[in-house]
Amino acid sequence: MRVVIAEDNALLREGLVLLLTSAGHEVVAVAGAEPEILPALLEHRPDIAVLDVRMPPRFRDEGLRAALAAREKLPGLPVLVLSQYVEESYAAELLGGGASGVGYLLKDRVGRVEEFLEALDRVAAGGTALDPEVVTELLARRRTPLDSLTPREREVLKLMAEGRDNTTIATTLVITERAVSKHIGNVFLKLGLPSDDIGHRRVLAVLAYLNNPPSGTSPATAGGELPSPR
Repeated sequence: MRVVIAEDNALLREGLVLLLTSAGHEVVAVAGAEPEILPALLEHRPDIAVLDVRMPPRFRDEGLRAALAAREKLPGLPVLVLSQYVEESYAAELLGGGASGVGYLLKDRVGRVEEFLEALDRVAAGGTALDPEVVTELLARRRTPLDSLTPREREVLKLMAEGRDNTTIATTLVITERAVSKHIGNVFLKLGLPSDDIGHRRVLAVLAYLNNPPSGTSPATAGGELPSPR
């Protein structure tokens, strides 16, 4: 996999390069400031871009803006964004409109090598990946149709948003896969998503709904892979 990295912290940047090359990936370019990002992406057209949200010169949202600009010029470019903190507006903008091939992880997730590489592969393949802490924050901050979910359904949705399949969800919650399928069906029903539509197998369906809610409700965002009821 060919990767472009944008990270201003030299230690973390070199750590990412070492981690990815050790995993068999090719880092084709690195960027340490916002002006370097878009040219590197357009020149190398990588399989995925790993970008810090806050980059020089202003340390605000340069990485995110570069990611959005790159996706306009290179539609479908997979982007995995790293952030020091949960920044709701950035996550919502990146994931808005039912985008695919996007991820938002907290930087300490990089230290969990297997989880980070799994998220990288998932995003590069066109899936989504949200840090569990990001999911928790986004679910907690706004009142949405999610409020109608039971605690167990929220647990299932949270795991789906992290990209877990039915088998993993069942193992994590110590319930049967049949129970997981039932909970997923209830989630679809309560969020107004048809449970018999096999095309909505990822949480992008939930993203699309929450970014375009019925009148009178507040939008919210969650991301990850969403298995369909079996």
